[in-house]
Amino acid sequence: MRTVLTREMDGRRVLGPIWSGWRRGLAVSTAPEDAGFGIETRHHRQPRGSRLRSGPLGDQPFPGLLPKNLSREELVDALRAAVVDRKGPLVTLNKPQGLPVTGKSGELTLLSVLPELSQSLGLGEQELQVVRASGKESSGLVLLSSCPQTASRLQKFFTHSQRAQRPTATYCAVTNGIPTASEGKIQAALKLEHIDGVNLTVPVKAPSRKDILEGVKKTLSHFRVVATGSGCALVQLQPLTVFSSQLQVHMVLQLCPVLGDHTYSARVGTVLGQRFLLPAESTKPQRQVLDEALLRRLHLTPSQAAQLPLHLHLHRLLLPGTRARDTPIELLAPLPPYFSRTLQCLGLRLQ
Repeated sequence: MRTVLTREMDGRRVLGPIWSGWRRGLAVSTAPEDAGFGIETRHHRQPRGSRLRSGPLGDQPFPGLLPKNLSREELVDALRAAVVDRKGPLVTLNKPQGLPVTGKSGELTLLSVLPELSQSLGLGEQELQVVRASGKESSGLVLLSSCPQTASRLQKFFTHSQRAQRPTATYCAVTNGIPTASEGKIQAALKLEHIDGVNLTVPVKAPSRKDILEGVKKTLSHFRVVATGSGCALVQLQPLTVFSSQLQVHMVLQLCPVLGDHTYSARVGTVLGQRFLLPAESTKPQRQVLDEALLRRLHLTPSQAAQLPLHLHLHRLLLPGTRARDTPIELLAPLPPYFSRTLQCLGLRLQ
C-alpha cells in the first residue's frame, strides 16, 4: 500500500490510500451534488408535500448537463467554475459531459475557447494547452498547462507509464449489466471503420501483421466492479492503451454496455434473458433500450431514457511528483450530479 497526496474541490489536501493500483473508495456521494459546472447544476427546493414526477430526486432527470446553444462567454464561465485544481502552470477542470475537446473549424469546443479561458484565469499571454482530457461523451478530468515544457514533461510521463503498463487514469462507469468477473483485464484488437458516414470502433479477431500495419491496435483495460444492484454495476476502469471509444467497446465485449451509450450498446442482443454479441460491422448505432424494471428504478420514461447521458467519468488522474522519487500526485474530479442521481436510484453504494 502507498499513500498519495490528493486535492479536493474545496482546496483541502488529504491523504488517500492506494491499494494494488486502485484507490480504495471513490470520492463520490450517493446524493446528487454540484460538480462545479457553473450552469444549471443547482437543485431547486420543492415546496413541502409537492410530488416529483421523476421520483424522489427532483423533476430534472439529468441535473448538471451543460445547456444547449451556449455562447462562448457562457462556456468560458462554466469552465472557469469547473476548475478543481490549480498549481503552478497546471489547471485541472472537471469537464461536463457532451463538451468536445476538439472539433471542426467554427465549432464551440474546449480548444476553441482556451484563449478566453486563459485570460479569464488571469494567465495573460500564457495560453493554456491540453495535456490530458476525457472524450466528448464522457465527463471528468481535463489537465491543462500554460507551460510548454511542463506539458511535454507530463506527456512523456504518460507515454512511459503506458509502455510500462502502469495506469494513470481511473474512470467510473455505470453499466447496464453486471460483469461475470469482479475484476480482470479486457484485451481486444480494435480498428476504426467508416460505416454509414460515421467512424465507429470495431473489434478485430486474430489480427494479422498486415492488420496492425493498417491501423488495427491491440488494446488493454483493467476493470473492477465496485458495487452492484438492480442489474447494473458501478465499475472502475483503467485504460492501459488509448483508442477511440476503447472503454465503451470493452464493456460491450463484456455484454455490459455503459449506461447512456447510444453508439455501441445495440451490439448486445438479448434472447430469453441471455445476452450475446451482434456483428459489429452490421449493427448500426441506435438509442440504448432499457427494460421496464430499470426505467422504473431510474424514474425515467422511454423518451427520457433516449436522452440519457453517457455514465463514463474520468475520476482520477495520477501525476508525477516534483522529483523522481516523490509520491505521485492524485487529482480527483467529483461525479456529475446526474451520475450521483443514478447511483442513488439504483442503490449502488461503495463497499
